[in-house]
Amino acid sequence: MTKYREILRLHSLGFSQQNIAYSSSVSKKTVNRVINRAKELNISWPLDDNQTDAVLEGILFHKTRQENVKKRMPDLNYIRKELLKNGVSKKLLWTEYMEDCRLNGEEPLMYSQFCYYIQQDEQKRRATMHIGRKPGEQVEVDWAGDPAHIIDPDTGEIIDVHLFVGVITYSQYAYVEAFINEKQQAFITAHVHMYEYFGGVAKILVSDYAAEMIIGDAYRKAT
Repeated sequence: MTKYREILRLHSLGFSQQNIAYSSSVSKKTVNRVINRAKELNISWPLDDNQTDAVLEGILFHKTRQENVKKRMPDLNYIRKELLKNGVSKKLLWTEYMEDCRLNGEEPLMYSQFCYYIQQDEQKRRATMHIGRKPGEQVEVDWAGDPAHIIDPDTGEIIDVHLFVGVITYSQYAYVEAFINEKQQAFITAHVHMYEYFGGVAKILVSDYAAEMIIGDAYRKAT
């Protein structure tokens, strides 16, 4: 609970709102809100011992039971679609949601609650099937989605690099290496280095990229 008594006590001693915020473990915005509300109600330090933080909360920020439950629920359908886009995070969507609530005079959820409802929605929609795997039996490989970047130390040029990722399915033990391109030679070299790193060869190799190369080669030969 917010330390209302401590905020008002420190304010009466002339402490800055920033220092009060540090001492009371709250934001400066909360300190400002408490002080202004106390002034409106002519509440000041010293306070009676029976005016606990819980009592002060009821006096300063009284809300009816109905108001407490009128929190705006996030649009989970919209959030689900937005999270599929590159660069969109839950934190960004929560900030957008908070601003929308503020403009409409609605009570927003805390970030932890916001994430909880998103997680519950994801679990309801997630179809899962357990597939038994043996240790070291299968490796999954592919190129990562967006390229990473390196800087040429001599010229300062920013160069795109493509990340090869290999993961042992059972343990999720991963190998990652960057290449200038995604050509066949790079793909083969990546596998050699990966198996050297793992210290052995898996019985099964799963690769979407290999299938794409085979189809691409067949198409080029046919045309």
